[in-house]
Amino acid sequence: MTPHPAVMDASPNPLPPGLHRRDGAPAGWATSEGLVPYPEAMAAMASRVEAILEGRAGELVWLLEHPPLYTAGVSARGADLLTPERFPVFPAARGGKHTYHGPGQRVAYVMLDLGQRERDVRAFVAALEDWLIGALADLGVRAGVRAGRVGVWVEAAGEERKIAAIGLKLRRWVSFHGVSLNVSPDLDHFTGINPCGLTEFGVTSLAALGAAADMGAVDRALKDSFARVFGSLEPAAPPL
Repeated sequence: MTPHPAVMDASPNPLPPGLHRRDGAPAGWATSEGLVPYPEAMAAMASRVEAILEGRAGELVWLLEHPPLYTAGVSARGADLLTPERFPVFPAARGGKHTYHGPGQRVAYVMLDLGQRERDVRAFVAALEDWLIGALADLGVRAGVRAGRVGVWVEAAGEERKIAAIGLKLRRWVSFHGVSLNVSPDLDHFTGINPCGLTEFGVTSLAALGAAADMGAVDRALKDSFARVFGSLEPAAPPL
């Protein structure tokens, strides 16, 4: 495959540090193997967030993949669900509209205590975008943000495609949900929805761009970029 023009020579992320913890405590970094059912993941995430709020557990970034499914955020419109019979559809308490999750997509649920970082939702979203942009740069892909559109985008030959999505919820300044990065999913699965309510822009993946990155390489890039933006990490067990 000829690489897409968005693919460049890999280079270190030039972005400055973002929302490091004031006390320097590391966040946990956990990865689940296989496909994790969505309802079980939501229950495990809610339990972990409650434990963080009660001081019984530390922050956690949880990497996983889901079986094919659609989720509907709090702003979802029925008209954006084009083929509701195609995959299971789950309501999601996060912000945003419809999105797709499935094999080949790296989902990262981010459970961070912004009370220990910065109580600024816009700064948090910007830091999540910086994290993804930095990881993609390490993988050799030039990406960025667009005014009025949450998420991370690539552009080449006049086309804009979304490569990563962000959807969040906060409970007393502890975050739920997180980000999804398209590594090598079946892009046809996105055609059952208007992703994030957008009809004029498509989606893409590292594989579609011709970027040489397997899930292991993606995880390493995500980990390195996260440490630059959010601070230190330590290995942790998945909550499920």
